[in-house]
Amino acid sequence: MKSLYTVLLLTLANIFMTMAWYGHLRLKEVTGIQKWGIPGLILFSWGIAFFEYCLQVPGNKIGFIGNGGPFSLFQLKVIQEVITLFVFVLFTLIFFKTETFTKNHIISFLCIIAAVYFAFKK
Repeated sequence: MKSLYTVLLLTLANIFMTMAWYGHLRLKEVTGIQKWGIPGLILFSWGIAFFEYCLQVPGNKIGFIGNGGPFSLFQLKVIQEVITLFVFVLFTLIFFKTETFTKNHIISFLCIIAAVYFAFKK
């Protein structure tokens, strides 16, 4: 069950982080956010990133083997990277319709899946 909670918390955290890092690029077309300048965008992103930390920290704490969880530190990082790419691709394809997902992206994801395999191999 801790595995499920960890992956769920890390996924939700990453949705917030992706919005913090890239959301302002799309929002500038929709709202007056471009008038805020870089300091305003940084504060906007920090505001969103706060919720990412509220999910990320407990996700890592629950999942870490040193706290009774099922994952080593390396495994947690590999899980996070896979989630990051998955969330990023979905975000990009949904919110940035001009971006394309090519066979090179698929091949790179297969390499990442191989990394997951090796990270969890005993």
